[in-house]
Amino acid sequence: MDEELDNIIVLNDEEGNEVNFEFLDLVELDGEEYVILLPTDENDEEPGEVVILQVEDTDSDDEESYVSVEDEEILNKVFEIFKEKFKDEFDFIDED
Repeated sequence: MDEELDNIIVLNDEEGNEVNFEFLDLVELDGEEYVILLPTDENDEEPGEVVILQVEDTDSDDEESYVSVEDEEILNKVFEIFKEKFKDEFDFIDED
């Protein structure tokens, strides 16, 4: 059971509430790093919809900060890299 918890990241939402995410991957694009997270509480997001956040350096070596990505092009590129990497592990549904 501890192995399952190793992939869980707890973040605070806009209202300061704790939200659990499952860490799926870290993707590098153009010198920046992005985390791919899956909400463990499916009430907040569409089922199976991932969240992509940019990793931001902090002054502390022990901490990282995550910021939302507004650029749709970057989000799509990061998600395409993730899909290619995990095409055999997940069934992706294209909404086009």
